[in-house]
Amino acid sequence: MRYVLLAVGDESRWAEAGPAEREEIYARWGRFEGMLAARDAGRGGEELAHSTTATTVRKAGGEVIVTDGPYAEAVEQIGGYITVEAASMAEAIEFAEACPSDVVEIRPVPERG
Repeated sequence: MRYVLLAVGDESRWAEAGPAEREEIYARWGRFEGMLAARDAGRGGEELAHSTTATTVRKAGGEVIVTDGPYAEAVEQIGGYITVEAASMAEAIEFAEACPSDVVEIRPVPERG
């Protein structure tokens, strides 16, 4: 079954990180992606731009409202996602534990058809 791992974190930590720290963070992500590749579990993923670059579209009462910025004001934002193939939620949790992000939300991808 496929699962999406949502990497959640405090964006200010990234903004405050120097070049050496950012390089180390990317290296940790590279090792994580290598582990997923070795287990034939990685199915893609991407880093996301800062939440301040988001555009939110709300539909309510027949109206469409487009606003700049994220839907909710929060300290922690989704910084990226990784789709994995895992035999069970237990294996998806194992992947989340290996993920460099301090907080990882796991969402199963429903099977269609």
